[in-house]
Amino acid sequence: MDAKFLTKRSLRSLSLSGRILLWWTGLGLTLTALGLDLWFEHLGQSLSLTLPFIVAATGTTAAGYVALPLLRALKTGQFIREDGPQAHLKKAGTPTMGGIFFVPVGLLVAIVLTGANPIVLGGAAMTLAYGFIGWLDDWQVLQQRSNKGISPRTKLGLQVLFAALFCGWVFATQPSELTTLVLPLGIAIPLGLLFWPIAGFVLVAESNATNLTDGLDGLMGGTGAIALMGLGALVAPSHPELMVLCAALSGACLGFLVHNRNPAKVFMGDTGSLALGGALAAVGILSGQLFALGIVTLLFFAETLSVIIQVGYYKATKGPDGVGKRFFRMAPLHHHFELSGWSEIQVVGSFYAVTAIFALLAVFTLSPA
Repeated sequence: MDAKFLTKRSLRSLSLSGRILLWWTGLGLTLTALGLDLWFEHLGQSLSLTLPFIVAATGTTAAGYVALPLLRALKTGQFIREDGPQAHLKKAGTPTMGGIFFVPVGLLVAIVLTGANPIVLGGAAMTLAYGFIGWLDDWQVLQQRSNKGISPRTKLGLQVLFAALFCGWVFATQPSELTTLVLPLGIAIPLGLLFWPIAGFVLVAESNATNLTDGLDGLMGGTGAIALMGLGALVAPSHPELMVLCAALSGACLGFLVHNRNPAKVFMGDTGSLALGGALAAVGILSGQLFALGIVTLLFFAETLSVIIQVGYYKATKGPDGVGKRFFRMAPLHHHFELSGWSEIQVVGSFYAVTAIFALLAVFTLSPA
């Protein structure tokens, strides 16, 4: 009897939970930052991965304890779409717009540690611009008391506008070598003027991809932290200032996870998810690492692709009654696994692991170090 009890208790202690997943993610990212700083000989310097990561994680964790009561007081409760997984209906009323406290902390840490470096300021401006679009969307949702924010046309128009402004600034201030696409095996393709429409597309696509990924407790926060750390490792040898920006935002995501891990006490909302997409794309463009960015964030684009396939397949299979078939149980992809019997924690943990694998693949195949 005692042995049986101990066995059950041991199994319960080993089962995955939001708290355990948070600790493993935090430990893994911290050890990764320390190891990379030792490798690049950055340990103990302001231009490193570890210092901005830890400072931002600590600052965001503390900021969350202040921001959450304010968000509750402002009645920023999330509205859950009725056609989503029924298990999510219990999340209605959880404060959203969490991006308003974790994104500024990460950007502030990066700006201070880099001495307000112009390239970091540019990346921060792009991040805030897309965060502003997300805030408009979240605010509209709260005003209308529904899960519909600003119109898709308005959102896309603002994304394209800010992308054009950012690309114009990069074109005017950064070296022309930036337009060369770096591929594995030392292959480099000069894109010339073709680089700029591609860069604009990446900004819009990346922000929408991160927005779609933000659908489960801790999903975008954790995968964002891992992707940003991987991208930071890639740009460390050539752009240490951008490395700091990535590390600080990675730490901010981890600090946000303290409040967002399952069961979530706050959601990042479009304010956070669009900002993270803008930050990832901005760093990829400013560092000339668009191909590497594509590998690191491949999971986010798989989420986007699942939505495109679902919509396309539904329209292509419409019968006389106007009803089509579904390729996935539900899109984006994380909902398909959830409705296939996976727990929310299992989906999130698996997506963390996949993102880490993509980040490692990019670092080992494309890092110039």
